[in-house]
Amino acid sequence: MIVSQEKVKTKYVRESKSGKSHEYYRYKTIINLCCDNCDNFFVRDRGSMNPNRLNNNYFHVCENCDSKKFAQKKGVERKQVWNMSASSSMPIGKL
Repeated sequence: MIVSQEKVKTKYVRESKSGKSHEYYRYKTIINLCCDNCDNFFVRDRGSMNPNRLNNNYFHVCENCDSKKFAQKKGVERKQVWNMSASSSMPIGKL
């Protein structure tokens, strides 16, 4: 789950052909995320993420969790929805 977004300013120094050093700045957007598997907070660089995944309709898993195992678990949960009877009083989003 996406918690927040912030910009980080980084200072660099480069040397020109004439030998003078110049300072310049770069801005990087950082996304603060909460793992949908273990509820730990972690950060990712926005440039390294697919722009389609920058919303809460997708699941976000930290590097400590096994994303493949998490995906298999979610697939089983979705399959159980199809096996429920129509007369069940349990809401679909509850599963």
